[in-house]
Amino acid sequence: MRAEERSVPVNPELPVVRLCVEGMQAEAEGRAEAALELFQRAWDTATDDYEACIAAHYLARHQRSPEDTLRWNQECLDRADRVGDERVRGFYPSLYVNMGHACRQLGQPALAHAYFVRAADRVSDAFEGQYGDWNRFAIAEGLRSTASAVAEAGDTARLDVPPRLLDEGVDARLRELFTRWCARPDLKALGLTLPAYLGYLGREEDRMRLRTALHMVHAARCLPQDEQAELEVVIGAVSHG
Repeated sequence: MRAEERSVPVNPELPVVRLCVEGMQAEAEGRAEAALELFQRAWDTATDDYEACIAAHYLARHQRSPEDTLRWNQECLDRADRVGDERVRGFYPSLYVNMGHACRQLGQPALAHAYFVRAADRVSDAFEGQYGDWNRFAIAEGLRSTASAVAEAGDTARLDVPPRLLDEGVDARLRELFTRWCARPDLKALGLTLPAYLGYLGREEDRMRLRTALHMVHAARCLPQDEQAELEVVIGAVSHG
């Protein structure tokens, strides 16, 4: 990605951003009504689509019905589309995640899944650090939950693309290892592998990240013999897709 194409951080000095920061502080303190009032003021203060996009994102979090939540998330996405430049590039993974969550709440798992797929396609645009990790985790969870819901409803024909999930057998074996490591607890093994597992989006780079994390645990030779052998099997399965 060229430098001019990278996501641009939000300017904290914008009045709209300041109001949203105050709203988040009120939210963290359990003052929901005050937070909503501040986010509404941010919306009323917005002078262009960029600022309206920011305010709409926070207003969506405080709606009382799934329909209104979807409406404000759609407003946020529409405003970002109107801006259409590098200022909103880093917003899209989160915007699509929010649309996916809203559609899922309204009982539309296939449409929700499509939004999570869009989020996965834009995940490289997300801001780096913990925010980027949160996006990957939310996207992966959304892909898993909606693909499962669509499959259970016998509606797989409506999926735009095949689910981006680990093989069920591999996933089950990994979860069993995680369960054992949690019970001990083996924090090092969990710390190395869970980020790669929770952020798995089905891309080759995700597969490589997970495989590398598993290799690191295996190379440390700190597991009981049966777990070491099981991990070898899982690594082989992940390596071969």
